[in-house]
Amino acid sequence: MQLDSASGCSKEDWRVTQLRTWLYRLSARVIVRNDDCGQDLIEYALIVALIAFAAAVGMNSVATGINTAFSTVASHLTSAIT
Repeated sequence: MQLDSASGCSKEDWRVTQLRTWLYRLSARVIVRNDDCGQDLIEYALIVALIAFAAAVGMNSVATGINTAFSTVASHLTSAIT
């Protein structure tokens, strides 16, 4: 049995440790790829982004309408005073 001078482990122990680490990482990748619990969150985020975009686009026309209404009221008040 040969010992590694740096770690004090035999080469066989080191290989077993490396194999276990590799298998653990591989199993973690499989679990992550098969896990779809975060998918709903992404779908909800996309829906919220779409609603926010539609609201931002719609606010332009609403703001124009409000501005027109206030201008009309201001002109009527100005004409009533003079």
